[in-house]
Amino acid sequence: MQQKIIILDFGSQTTQLIGRRVRELDTFCEILPYNKFPKDDPNIIGVILSGSPYSVHDKEAFKCDLSDFIGKYPVLGICYGAQFIAYSNGGKVEQTGTREYGRANLAEIDTTNPLFKGFEPNSQVWMSHGDTITAIPEDCHVIGSTNDVKFAAYASTKNPVWAVQFHPEVFHTTQGKTLLKNFVVDICGSRQEWSPASFVDSTIQELRQQLGNDRVILGLSGGVDSSVCATLLHRAIGKNLTCIFVDHGMLRKNEFQKVMDAYQGLGLNVIGVDASEKFFADLAGVTDPEKKRKIIGRDFVEVFNAEAKKITDAKWLAQGTIYPDRIESLSITGMTIKSHHNVGGLPKDMKLKLCEPLKWLFKDEVRRVGYQLQMPERLIKRHPFPGPGLAVRILGDITREKVRILQDADDIYIEEMHNYTMTDGTSLYDNIWQAGTVLLSTIRSVGVMGDERTYEHPVALRAVTSQDAMTADWAHLPYDFMAKVSNEIINKVKGVNRVCYDISSKPPSTIEWE
Repeated sequence: MQQKIIILDFGSQTTQLIGRRVRELDTFCEILPYNKFPKDDPNIIGVILSGSPYSVHDKEAFKCDLSDFIGKYPVLGICYGAQFIAYSNGGKVEQTGTREYGRANLAEIDTTNPLFKGFEPNSQVWMSHGDTITAIPEDCHVIGSTNDVKFAAYASTKNPVWAVQFHPEVFHTTQGKTLLKNFVVDICGSRQEWSPASFVDSTIQELRQQLGNDRVILGLSGGVDSSVCATLLHRAIGKNLTCIFVDHGMLRKNEFQKVMDAYQGLGLNVIGVDASEKFFADLAGVTDPEKKRKIIGRDFVEVFNAEAKKITDAKWLAQGTIYPDRIESLSITGMTIKSHHNVGGLPKDMKLKLCEPLKWLFKDEVRRVGYQLQMPERLIKRHPFPGPGLAVRILGDITREKVRILQDADDIYIEEMHNYTMTDGTSLYDNIWQAGTVLLSTIRSVGVMGDERTYEHPVALRAVTSQDAMTADWAHLPYDFMAKVSNEIINKVKGVNRVCYDISSKPPSTIEWE
């Protein structure tokens, strides 16, 4: 039995962070839409209700039947979740007219309550709500207050229900991890058995049961996700796996050969396919980011279908889809942040069945699994790279010349990052979650080279620090490094006369520009 925490998503931007924090406690969790509680799942040990962009008073507010789980499992309501529980059980939630957002401190804490075990006096929390609970249900009592919010946290004396109006999942709630550990481990009774080793063992068994003797085709990108996916499948089904690496013409500089070389020695059966002509033709004149992703996703599958005809008994298409891919591609609010080529672009008439062994993992969990599989470190440490490649790092339409410019600029940036040694002896590259270059091909800027006026494109450098790509902060790169990179790009890359640096964090920005 694999224990699990169910997180019901009411549309909060930080729902995924709740899941990430639960996974950090070596406990499996599943994020589901607010109204899709799996009543027949015997592995559930607890339920968490997320925040929401809505007020409980809004007509369009997301609401569920609390009787499905209250009284049956331990329940933790967060922000909107806390307000919805109070509102639904005789409490009162009022629109105060003042949005409470930012840092606050718990002036009063009941540390005898199991949810607040180990909490320090005046512990800092993060508030983000417009409504406020002004009365709690009769069976509940206050266990935490700030100077401005009396019912910052409450608990039921009748059922195992706890609720907080702040967000324990975010970094600014300094003891948020402690609160979640108290709930998940002490209250819900997690055995903390979710680990890379357990994932590898269970996934290999599940793949063998799912696939049997069927032949599987896997699309390799050279990144850690597809590499770990390939290694897992190879362990499970051996020679029945055929890997295909598609060159869509928008890879990094010399990427095709580097990736083919990287898989030598892993025992994988890899076929290289140059489909760049098809991709460039289908993308000609397309500027909309979503259309680019859809076209690339469609073309990927068409290429795989063509290859599948050569492998007459192929029945499955495997992909290295990870949890953030699926979360960002599908939103319960109906808003798509961005489609991923291995999620949003799949056509309904795809000829192969889909196999996604990593679909529950966050990025850092994928890397931990890679180490567990004893894969080469050069593959595990490689920065994430978007499946659509440089197509989503070129603003505007795609041409071979624009790709050439971006490849040359990006190659300088990444190589210099590998070459730059930090004070602890590690490379700058290894201290960055993801780095890449964006070609602002819809913009031209004036410059001077020698005695001549230039009118060429700027490029933007992007580098972020993160744990799982759900949130990311811009990296504070050394000035001497940035000066050298800028000089190298402008002097050596024809078509570029200006270099900028992106200092946006996620949220509100995404890591990729498109």
